[in-house]
Formats: sequence, C-alpha cells, structure tokens
Amino acid sequence: METTDTAPAHPFGIDFGGSGIKGAPVDLATGEFASKRVRIPTPEGAAPADVAGVVEELLEKMGASSDAPVGITVPAVVQHGVVRSAANIDKSWMGVNADALFTDQLDRQVTVMNDADAAGFAEARYGAAAGQSGLVIITTLGTGIGSALVYDGVLVPNSELGHLEIDGHDAESRAANSAREKQELSWAEWAEALTTYYRTVEKLFSPDLFVVGGGVSKHAEEFLPLIRVGTPIVPATLKNTAGIVGAAVLAHEMPDMVPAGGQPGSSRASSSG
Repeated sequence: METTDTAPAHPFGIDFGGSGIKGAPVDLATGEFASKRVRIPTPEGAAPADVAGVVEELLEKMGASSDAPVGITVPAVVQHGVVRSAANIDKSWMGVNADALFTDQLDRQVTVMNDADAAGFAEARYGAAAGQSGLVIITTLGTGIGSALVYDGVLVPNSELGHLEIDGHDAESRAANSAREKQELSWAEWAEALTTYYRTVEKLFSPDLFVVGGGVSKHAEEFLPLIRVGTPIVPATLKNTAGIVGAAVLAHEMPDMVPAGGQPGSSRASSSG
C-alpha cells in the first residue's frame, strides 16, 4: 500500500506591537516568510481580550491550519506564560496568563514570549549571529532597550538588560534611541552613552558578540564604529521580520523543551528582553 508523507504545517509567528499586530507563516529552513505578512492595527487600549480577538482574525486571514504551531510575542516579561510587567502595554496585562488567554481564544496550543527575545533568537538562528558560538547578546534600541541572551544557540530568557542601573540611572533612559531623539544628541554624543552601556554589559557578561537591532540600526554606520568596546559589535540583519520569525521558530521548538510536570503551551524557555 502506497503512503504519502504530508509536510508539517509551517509555524506562524505573531508580533504584537504598539501600532500593529503582524503575522506570517515561517519557513524553518530559511527563516523567511512562507507567504505574505498580514497586519491589523492594534486595537485602541490594547486590552488582553481585544488583542486576542485580533490574533484570531489574523490567523483566519492567513488560513492557519489547526495543527500549525503559533508563537505570539508580547512587549513584556513573560514567565511560564504569565505576563509579569506592563511598562509598554496596558496595565490590565499584569498577571494575565497569556498562554491560557490565547489558547482559549484560538482553541489551539500557543507559545507566548517577549518580543525582544523572539527577535534576538531569530538573529541568532538566521541573522547577524548565525553560526556564532558562545554568548551572543542582542539588543534593540528604540523607545527602550530590549535584550536577548543566546548561548550556543539556546535562548536564556528574561534578561531585561535595558533596566540595568548605570550611574544611578535606568540604562535605557540614557542609551535608548528615544533618549537620543529627546535630547537631540548627535551620533557621536549618543555613541558615548552607548559606550558606557555596552561596556557595563560587557563587564558583567563577557559576551562573544553584540548584535544591535531596532529601527535605528539602519543607521548603524553612523554610530556603531564610534562605540568603544572590546567585544565585536554588528548591526542586526533581519530588520522588522525578526519578531515574527523568532516567534514562529520558538513555537515550533519550545513544546519539546517542556520539563516533567511542565505546563503544555507555556513559555517553557519563557522569554523576555
């Protein structure tokens, strides 16, 4: 009797941002979108139930099969599927079991993770840090500073390196791109603040590579050469696809990481940045 092997469904990545919620299926072999990205504006207020409704609509628009793994980023600390911070989202997210919320809404298993962790993991797997051994620290310079730690290809979640205290200040209050814009700093002046930041991280972690992402990374040639650290430092390469790609890959791989007695569908290597 002849049998036909059915190719597994592509995993889907959903990236929940302040202005839009975006998603696409991802080809795990290449790290590229398997079909066109779909975007729906983030609902006003971005309350948990409203976001879950938009994610459901996205999956319907993309024709996601019921067996396709789904990874969802949240701009917050996520520990075992539960949202533990709400600095950049509605305060009603605090303490919400996001895994349970999305699983109930979508009637499927999901994997929820921090957005910077997802983007950083994608850079380590397919982008600027692909093939790099040892410790890679990926940072996103934007309104704040998101971070991801990847050691020999394994995500070490919930790093929150943007909130290191440096000289009595929250690091991102001086080194984030928003600080550059607010203070109208030149690239050289901002590079001084970044040098202080990355030297502190370097002293604490002794990484093998820094990867710098965020929208401002498209101007990397203006400031990266001015940052004085001993660790190699390079711009991210996946740009605005990284969050979706990382979410999809982690959704595919995380269920295999569930420890004995662990909760299926939770963020086992629970993520944050």
